[in-house]
Amino acid sequence: MSCRIGMAVTDIGISRQDLIGVSRTDAAAKTARQPRRISMNFVNTDMTVKRLTGAIGAELSGIELTGPDYDNIFPAVHEAFLEHAVVVLRGQDLDPAQLVAFSKKFGKLESHVLSQFNNKDHPEVLYISNVKDKGKPIGAINAGQYWHSDLSYMNKPTQASLLHSKEIPSYGGDTMFVNMRKAYEDLSNAMKAFLDPLTAVHDYTNAYDTFFKDIPDRPPLTDEEKAKVPPVVHPVIRTHPETGAKALYVNPGFTRRINELSSEESRAILDYLFRHFQQPKYIYRHTWAEGDLVIWDNRCTCHFAVADYDMNENRHMIRCSVEGDVPR
Repeated sequence: MSCRIGMAVTDIGISRQDLIGVSRTDAAAKTARQPRRISMNFVNTDMTVKRLTGAIGAELSGIELTGPDYDNIFPAVHEAFLEHAVVVLRGQDLDPAQLVAFSKKFGKLESHVLSQFNNKDHPEVLYISNVKDKGKPIGAINAGQYWHSDLSYMNKPTQASLLHSKEIPSYGGDTMFVNMRKAYEDLSNAMKAFLDPLTAVHDYTNAYDTFFKDIPDRPPLTDEEKAKVPPVVHPVIRTHPETGAKALYVNPGFTRRINELSSEESRAILDYLFRHFQQPKYIYRHTWAEGDLVIWDNRCTCHFAVADYDMNENRHMIRCSVEGDVPR
């Protein structure tokens, strides 16, 4: 099927029903699991969309982001991103400038508070790396080894994250993604009604108080760094500004407490929600290959970097973060 630049998702055939189907026979279900091929006659290429799990994630193929016409397929990439929350593009080879250029199509980029790990020429690019130069890490080491949503501790948290692998270890180092939209949908109506008016404090120092306190390669934040990221308050249930879908918006990394509850009540509810969304049925686990570009929607996902690889082997990635809206 052909499409014009800027056409809506329904015009090019990427819809929820089109990709996953409803009320199918077994034969139809088997057919629906095959990758969907979308003919882009204006760029003379095909993009296929293959679902990765029942809950979250899709792999897009037939796209080369260093090619001259990749601008034209962004609408289809963006619709797949909204539909599946995580999209994987394999076999890319982007330098920092190219990653910045593509990332800007999602919106305004932001620079990480750990500025020493940002690319000098393109400060929007953060190095996530265990590579060291003269004994010092060149990037954020041990980054994200807990469930979190990127920059949820900011007033305008990250909308989209784009992570590109440059070097990977021989084993391990996967990243897990969870569909917070689906986790919310499966809550009882009574629990949804209870959570809906609640708000929570998100605080970057929470990760340092819990996950980083015994890691020598992650020294404590300086007073200057802390001043850049004061605690913020967000709703426990967030409404997606583009799709209108609701999702859980709390995470172990940065959510410190629920404001309207006592300390004990807050801890109990947060622990319940954390256990709930960590069920395997909501999760996609990505095994990295060199050249992968993974894009995820922080408004309805959390993710976790698995630290099960040999730290003597390089794991080097570059990331851009797209500024989002104030959560509602």
